[in-house]
Amino acid sequence: MRFILDTHAFLWFIMGSPNLSSQAKVLIEGQDNNKLLSIASVWEMAIKVSLGRLIISEPFSIFIPKQLQLNGINLLNLDLSHAIKVEALPFYHRDPFDRIIAAQSIIEDIPIISIDEIF
Repeated sequence: MRFILDTHAFLWFIMGSPNLSSQAKVLIEGQDNNKLLSIASVWEMAIKVSLGRLIISEPFSIFIPKQLQLNGINLLNLDLSHAIKVEALPFYHRDPFDRIIAAQSIIEDIPIISIDEIF
């Protein structure tokens, strides 16, 4: 199965949070699954780290590549079609990072693992 992890799902998984559902955990741990993390999530986490709203144990430039490799997660880059799709999304997606991840999900036809029911 191929899916996009939203930012919270990614963080909860790598931090072993009990907030992540057991179903999501099983999917993320599945060796045959194609796990994707949007570059928008990396951007969001970088901002949170720089503002002190996300505390991690090592420099961000080491943390992200290390976690992606350790957990078999691939990056989903942004392209023009993703950015254009954002304009057509309804405005219950207020967060700009959620909006671009939703657009990627629609354009690429890939489900999102998220804590956010709005997806």
